[in-house]
Amino acid sequence: MVCWLFVGSSIFSAAFALLGGQELLERWVLSLGLTPLQFMILAQAIIFILGWPLEWTEIIVIFMPIFIPLLPKFGIDPLFFGLLVALNLQTAFLSPPVAMAAFYLKGVSPPHVTLNQIFAGMLPFMGIQVIALILLYTFPGIGLWLPQVLYGR
Repeated sequence: MVCWLFVGSSIFSAAFALLGGQELLERWVLSLGLTPLQFMILAQAIIFILGWPLEWTEIIVIFMPIFIPLLPKFGIDPLFFGLLVALNLQTAFLSPPVAMAAFYLKGVSPPHVTLNQIFAGMLPFMGIQVIALILLYTFPGIGLWLPQVLYGR
């Protein structure tokens, strides 16, 4: 099933690019006159909302090719953006209303454990992830120090 998700999302992404959808979206986003901070908030909000119903594979294959060409125009490091997206997707998978991670856990938990108990147990972890996301955005060196040491970026 996961392979078919890759196939379908790759075909959709290729057709979208071939028909000029990326250029159209790029012109539209640039016409909004967003600052880099506003663009980051918009992109992360879209990715967070998409993280509810979609798997990470579809988001990466379909939506990242839309955002990545816009990064140089806003002066955003692609590695930094990728770190934010990864952390954001983890947070989205834990957040209601869909919270796929909760349903996966419910499938392997004992029958007496309710979905509400699982959500209640996930809330502190989700709060920690939101704080980590804010800290990573505020202090990019938290996530970029190792690539700088290894690769001299």
